[in-house]
Amino acid sequence: MQRRSILYSLLACLVALLLTLTPQSGLTQSSTLHPESSSDKVYRAFPDLPKNNEYKRVENGKINSESTLISRLIRYHQDVKKRPTGYRIDWLLTMSDYLGVNEPIKEGQYPGYSTLQVNPMKDDIKIIRSLSRFQRRALLDFLVTVYAPVEQVHKDIPSKDGSTKSDIPTKPGLSKPGDAKLLMQ
Repeated sequence: MQRRSILYSLLACLVALLLTLTPQSGLTQSSTLHPESSSDKVYRAFPDLPKNNEYKRVENGKINSESTLISRLIRYHQDVKKRPTGYRIDWLLTMSDYLGVNEPIKEGQYPGYSTLQVNPMKDDIKIIRSLSRFQRRALLDFLVTVYAPVEQVHKDIPSKDGSTKSDIPTKPGLSKPGDAKLLMQ
């Protein structure tokens, strides 16, 4: 059992290393996306994914339907573990936590622990573990896409004379001798 744990840790490190070498684009989307709106996107893409949102609120006993499996997973990722949302490696670490091969998830810190009458942690972990490897990978890939760096789409813009010009900004060239004098004019 100890040997298997070491192998899983080594595998997780290897995957982490490979994924950090994957190029990421420059501008990241703001992590101000609310977990509830992000989880809505996930559930639209994966309608068969359990919401696990039947838990009652502590303060009034009403069902908190916005506290879903995915919104709690996102909150765990960004609020509890303080992991950036724009990088695949960090989402992989979170998924590994749910699978029990990285860091243990602490019951007293899990999203919903203090706001829901029953802590949803055990059920959430059970659901994530019940997903096939393909389903977990698709979910992870989609979360990366939701929070991925924003890439600009460039188009050719037609000008009045019928020619086209690209809206891709050109990088300034290297300076040449005497360019600094232009600043004084």
